[in-house]
Amino acid sequence: MQALLDAIAQAEKPAEAIRLFHGRGGLYPGCEHLALDAYPPVWLLTSFKPLDDAELAQVGQALTARWQQIAPGEPLNWVYQCRFEGRTDTRLMAGSVPEPHLVSEQGARYLVHVLKGQNHGLFLDMAEGRAWVRAHAASQPRLKVLNLFAYSCAFSIAALQGGARQVVNVDMSAGAISLGQQNHALNELQGKASFLAHDIFKTWGKITRGGPYGLVVVDPPSYQKGSFVATKDYLKLMRRLPDLLIPGGHALLCLNAPELSPAFLQQQMAEAAPELIFEQRLPNPAAFADVSPDRALKVLVYRAPDLPSP
Repeated sequence: MQALLDAIAQAEKPAEAIRLFHGRGGLYPGCEHLALDAYPPVWLLTSFKPLDDAELAQVGQALTARWQQIAPGEPLNWVYQCRFEGRTDTRLMAGSVPEPHLVSEQGARYLVHVLKGQNHGLFLDMAEGRAWVRAHAASQPRLKVLNLFAYSCAFSIAALQGGARQVVNVDMSAGAISLGQQNHALNELQGKASFLAHDIFKTWGKITRGGPYGLVVVDPPSYQKGSFVATKDYLKLMRRLPDLLIPGGHALLCLNAPELSPAFLQQQMAEAAPELIFEQRLPNPAAFADVSPDRALKVLVYRAPDLPSP
């Protein structure tokens, strides 16, 4: 707990959504169950085992003391979420949460919801992936993007802000697609993206007819029964990539499963689409440093071969 308290004592007032403390990375022995995020103006403490009243009081006192230093006169808002043995308990510990709750990242705005569910509308560990997509779109005139497992469509926002011509967002959750549409409206990007609330594995005809694409983003859940299980379903996606990509087009493959290393994705790709060329693994945000990079979020960039020279 002390490492978390020390991090709070050194925190600056956040302007954007960020992670302040990443105990899950294993760099702070005894704090592996703890994470602290800022979704301004709200702090979110997540614990993967229950905290007792004394521990919560310590965190509350630390946040209060630091907040008085960096934001004098402003109310402290913080939320505690415990995820343990398949259950999620979320509590507002102090202050309030705005409704709607809007946060920013790299010039984009997103709707978030920290008081319900485990997914809050913006995955903070994917910030570098979104930055890469924005920069890539800026370097590729009239880029057409396919965003699979789009969730709240943050990749689509990044691509369009970078200058992409069009983005096709696909997610089986109608609620996620609705949130994505609201995010596009927030960023004044209406009309530049399309949205399909469909099961990807049952929509290949429509997806393929909409292509080919200069960039395909694949960011699935690692294990979601009835939707996607990485160990058996990623291969199916990879087999589709050569037909979805233009010559020289790119694929961004994401995987957040601690038990699966980057080698898993590379071996699967070598089997499913050996013609695609591995280019790089993107770095994760510094705040998400991990004692074992293989366990951390994996974001790999592949490229389709160029057309042969005449």
